[in-house]
Parts: sequence; structure tokens; C-alpha cells
Amino acid sequence: MNGATADALKLGPVLDLAAAEGLLATLKQRAQAAAGTRIDASAVDLLTLPCIQVILAAAKGGHKIAVIDPSEAFTAAFADLALDWPRDDVPLDEAPAAEAAPSDAPAPAAELSQAPADDPPAAPAAPTQDAAMTKRILTIDDSKTIRDMLRMTLAGAGFEVLQAVDGQDGVEVMDREKVDLVITDINMPRMNGYEVVRHLRGNPNHKSLPILVLTTESDSDKKNLAREAGATGWMVKPFDPDRLVETVRKVIP
Repeated sequence: MNGATADALKLGPVLDLAAAEGLLATLKQRAQAAAGTRIDASAVDLLTLPCIQVILAAAKGGHKIAVIDPSEAFTAAFADLALDWPRDDVPLDEAPAAEAAPSDAPAPAAELSQAPADDPPAAPAAPTQDAAMTKRILTIDDSKTIRDMLRMTLAGAGFEVLQAVDGQDGVEVMDREKVDLVITDINMPRMNGYEVVRHLRGNPNHKSLPILVLTTESDSDKKNLAREAGATGWMVKPFDPDRLVETVRKVIP
């Protein structure tokens, strides 16, 4: 991909949360147009977790992405999280026309940690994409950016994804829909994640439903609260898309 910088989506020097939202929207448009995207990261001075998360989720979602000319700050941000970025895998004939990306971009993805004390039992075998297509996942999070990244990642892995904007909305969705897995945030308005888990576990129909907690919280006491409430697993966000999908396939029936 030498000499392809002129055709790339050029990132600005500061990639914060606002930039992450703009980058997510741009990559979603590119994905809908079925075009590969080269990302020129040569000017990046600050890369925050949200932007890394967007790049990883977009790549995992099946969009052809290649980062070219990454700056030292860009590579260091990924290295600090022991993550890798999409390499030069977009054929030249699929490269889109040059386009400027928002100067503000989101932060990198944080390490995913497998959750509460007892690891969930492994499924007999990882489902194929066709099998995964029959599985429905409800994501509950008050952040639209996180919901969109979860949808991009999980839909790219072959799952059907439903969304709820907070805990109360989540339990209302569960009253009318059948799902195979719930992924919920903790800190949300109207009903927090602990309350969501307790509410679902109080329903005999959801006694064995896998429930994963996905949150910025990493305190061991809060992990214990989630486990005591009945959560199947605990993950820290921003998340590594590959590890998220691996965990989902491990616990989903």
C-alpha cells in the first residue's frame, strides 16, 4: 500500500471522545458502501481509548480497514494495551477516495477481563457463523457509542443484536423478547446493572440466561456485587472485540 496515503482517511492529531463518535459514523458509512478504508495515522499525537475501540470494532465488524504510517503516539497507545491494529489488508482497487476525518478522535480500547470469581463453563464447541446467526443478544448501555460498537462487533460475528438505552428499557425489552444472552452496563439511569441482573434472576424464565456485565468499573468489590446478583461474567470496557466475541461464544447456550 505504498503511496496510498493520498487516498486515506486522515486522522487528526487529537483523537478524543468527540473524534471517536465522528470516526464511528464515518466508518459505518464506509461499511454500508462496501468500500475498504485506509486510515492515515501519521499525524496522531494523542489517541484515547474510545478511538482505539472504534477502530477495533469496525475491523472486527467485517469492514476492510488498514492503518498506514502510524505515528509513535498511535503505536504506543495500542502497545500499552497489548493490542494490535489493522494492518495493510485493503487492496488498492478497493481504496476509497481521500476524505478528512474529524480532528477529534476517540480513545483506545481497554483490556477485557474475564469476570466474576468463577469462570463460566465453556460451551462444548464454538458455534459456527450459521449457528451464531440464530442467537440473539441484548445489549443494555446508556452510551450510544458503546451500543453502536457492540452492535458492529457482534453483528460482524454473526449474532442478532437488540439494544436498550438503560436498565429499565432493558427489562422492558426482556418482557417482550426472547434472547440468548444479555450484556449490560452497570452505571445507568433509571435502573443500574446490578438491579437489572437481580430483576432478571428473579424471573424463573431467566434463571439460566447468561448475563455479562460490561463496565468501566474494575474494583473487586463491585465484581463481587455483580457475581452475588447473579452475573455470569465481568468484562472491562473499552473492550477488545476479539476477546468479547470469544467470551460470548463461551457462555452462550
